[in-house]
Amino acid sequence: MTENEPRTALDTRFSSPDATATPWSEGREALAAAELYWLSTVRRDGRPHVTPLLAVWLDGALHFCTGPGEQKAANLAHNPRCTLTTGTNTLHEGLDLVVEGEAAAVRDDAALRGVAGAYVAKYGEEWRFEVRDGLFHHEGGQALVHAVAPVTAFGFRKGVYGQTRWRF
Repeated sequence: MTENEPRTALDTRFSSPDATATPWSEGREALAAAELYWLSTVRRDGRPHVTPLLAVWLDGALHFCTGPGEQKAANLAHNPRCTLTTGTNTLHEGLDLVVEGEAAAVRDDAALRGVAGAYVAKYGEEWRFEVRDGLFHHEGGQALVHAVAPVTAFGFRKGVYGQTRWRF
């Protein structure tokens, strides 16, 4: 995947009068640095499903893994559209982020080795995966890997409140 520069816009309806749009470079850095993300998917019957997970920013997308038998894997197999969120969990400071896109399966072993290396670099040896046959392998079994490149992303700045939209 290649990284695209988005169109950036401040939504003045939901921003302080003195707010400015958050640059994508700042949003991207915050996405890459976050430790925990929340993935929102949709079940076959239309009910939402939200779960926390770890992810890495690589080549213009957030990458995460899931066991083939997990609810999020079933949801994404049926409907790849999803949302990943992360933020500061505070009211008056920080930057909350929302990434909307489609989860694409990553099955190429060379690409998976890059993602596996990014997991170790970010989260440590505890998150080392062996790559073979288009999957991550570890003590707990196998894991599917997905990449979500942003289609639309939002940044919610707090303090001087500003809502920025990035369209890719």
